[in-house]
This record gives sequence, structure tokens and C-alpha cells, in this order.
Amino acid sequence: MLTEWLFWLGFIASAVIGFLYFRDLGDITQMVLKVKRENMVRFIRNEYRLLGLGSAGLILMAVMHLAFGASSPWVFWPAAIVIVILAGFTWVWIHVGMRNQQRSARYYSIDEAEEFVSPHTSVVVIENNGVARAHPDARIKRPHLAGDEEGLAGEDVVMTYCVMSNLGIGYKPVIEGQECALEVLSQYANNLILRDNRTGDPIQHIYGRVERRDGSESAMEPWPTFRMTFRGFRKAYPNGQVFLNKPSSNPVLREIDLATESIFSVMMARQHQESRPVVDNMTRQDPRLPNKTYVWGINVGDDAVCWTDDFVISHDGPVNAVVGGRGVVVAWHQQFESLGVWWNDTGAPVARIDFWGQSDRGKLPRAAALKAGLFWHVWAEFFPHTDINRIGNPPAQVESAA
Repeated sequence: MLTEWLFWLGFIASAVIGFLYFRDLGDITQMVLKVKRENMVRFIRNEYRLLGLGSAGLILMAVMHLAFGASSPWVFWPAAIVIVILAGFTWVWIHVGMRNQQRSARYYSIDEAEEFVSPHTSVVVIENNGVARAHPDARIKRPHLAGDEEGLAGEDVVMTYCVMSNLGIGYKPVIEGQECALEVLSQYANNLILRDNRTGDPIQHIYGRVERRDGSESAMEPWPTFRMTFRGFRKAYPNGQVFLNKPSSNPVLREIDLATESIFSVMMARQHQESRPVVDNMTRQDPRLPNKTYVWGINVGDDAVCWTDDFVISHDGPVNAVVGGRGVVVAWHQQFESLGVWWNDTGAPVARIDFWGQSDRGKLPRAAALKAGLFWHVWAEFFPHTDINRIGNPPAQVESAA
């Protein structure tokens, strides 16, 4: 009788944890199930503790059955197989299929990249002191994170990317002076949730903020990030570097990568084509723009504004506006097929500005807070108070923001 009780105790513990792991972090489960963010965060913070408990339950169940004959083989073997599949698939999906390249990304010359990237492809770009790196959406969609030991002209900057948001953001992976060991664990409201493996705490991608157990929040520093076409990148940065995620030389990893890439490619195509989010785990809707409109958003303090490319392109000259009390300039540059946002702390409107930030008011810095070309429904989810296509001259005196 005791062995039967122990068998069912192990079964319940391993089955419940296996199902919850698959539900909360299995990613594709969110296509059919509504998963609460607090449940994701619980598993993100306690992944290996809970998996250890589930494994102990599975071992207990196996010992009671194999050594003491508890329960029936018709119960044990199907249950054990299902539990292993639930937990094993989820672990492999997260830690192998979506393994990141925070320190191991490889960058290639534009000439080499032309074999894999078409001229009209949109790329997410970061630049420092003339060194520029382009990240094609289709290439960075699976690893989600790309960077190397060399850094961006000496600056430690990692490109982070979310397929569901169509959002790439460069971040300096440091919080409170400590380097982050970033890993992608899940997504909520069509935006990544990362984990800092150094502390085990979650980071919402669009904010870059780590959520401490004590309720405090600190953030990674964003790096100016912008979009342009690959042909525009070549014009602007003929010696630029291009991230390519080439197949692994390991045959097992290559097959896992092929399967993961295929799933992501299908989801990515549908996400761009269909109005309804492929994974509809949104908490609100905002009908002011169609869901899949690309917007360029910026937030300063409690203020948030986004612009659409067609509005900026059709506007007569650069768009001057104020966000969070700080002047900004939004402009489209046809030659490089790129929309950019710059800080304007001069106290006067800008009449003209080039791709490099040279304006009639002097050289202006690119806005690090910019989220370039993400989907409207994602921006509106995280910044529901956002204004759209704001216009307004900068204040006469503006305090410089950090």
C-alpha cells in the first residue's frame, strides 16, 4: 500500500510540474492557451528548482514501479513517456533551439552577406564610431541575441530581437555594474521575456528592466538602434558588418536548428500578414491603427509617442516634436531607406537633418530610446497612453537627459 501511495505521489508531482513547464514556457502552447505572466515569471525564476522536484517525482514513480511493482505498466510507461516529452521538449526548445549568441555571434562583410540577404531586406542596425552592424530579421529571429567579445568598436552592445514584436533593440548588457548573462525564456503580449541567469530575474525586452524579487527595478542601457534596407546599409556603411546565423557543424544541432527555424519562419510570415496576432496573448486592443502597422516609438518618463513611416514620409520636412519635455526630430532619408529619430536639445526647431544627424542646428545624437519598426499592437500594449504622430516645436530650454 505504501509503495502505491509513493508511486502516485511521484506521478502527481512530476506530471503537474511537467505540464506547467510546458504550458508556461513551451511558447507554442500560447497559441491555444492563455498563460498568465505571473506563472511565466514563477517558472523563469525557479526553473531548475521545479525541474529538480519534477525529476525527483519521476524517479520515485519509476523506483516504486520497477523495484516494488507498484501500479501497472499500462499506467507507468505512458505516463513516464508523456512527462519526459513535456519537460524534455520545453527544455530543448528553450535552451538548445533558442540558444543565444550573446558572446559568440559571427559577423561577415557585406560582399559575403549578399549571398544570404536580398537588397530590400530590412535590417536592424547599431553603430559606434563608424563601425556598423546590420542584423537581418530572418537571421536573428532564432538566436534572439547577438554580440561578441570584441564589442561594437569597444562598446559592449548586444542586439536583442523579438519575432512577435518585429523589434530589435541594442542594449549594453549591464545592470547596476554587473554584466548580465542573458537568455530568452518566453514571451508575453508578443514580446520577449529574458532572464539574467546571474540573478535568475526576468527582463521584459521592450523595457529592458530587470524585475527584482524585492520589487525594485533596474534597467540595461539602450543603444541607438535603427532600421534601413540592406542596400541602404551598403550605401551608408560600405565596410559594415552583417550578422549571419549559419547552420551548425554539429549534425544534431543542425537538425534541431532546422526544425526551430521552420517553425519561426511560418510564425513570422503569418505575424506579418494577418491582422490578428499569431499568438494572441494580448491584454488589450487599440483601434487607432491597424494591428500590424509598423511604428517608430519613443518613451521618456511617463510620456510615449509613436510615428508611422507614411506620416513622416508625407510630412513636409523633418517632424519636430516634444516627448517627456525633451525635443526630438523624426526624419525619413530616401537614399538609405531609413527612418530615424534624434534628440534636439537646441531649443529651436530643425528644418533639415541628414542621415548622420547633421542638421541646421548642428550635429544631433540619435535617440537611444527608439523602438524602430515594431508592430502597433505591441507598442500600444506596453504603452497604452501613447500619442500618435505628434508634432510640436521643442521647448526653448531643455535639460539634457541621461
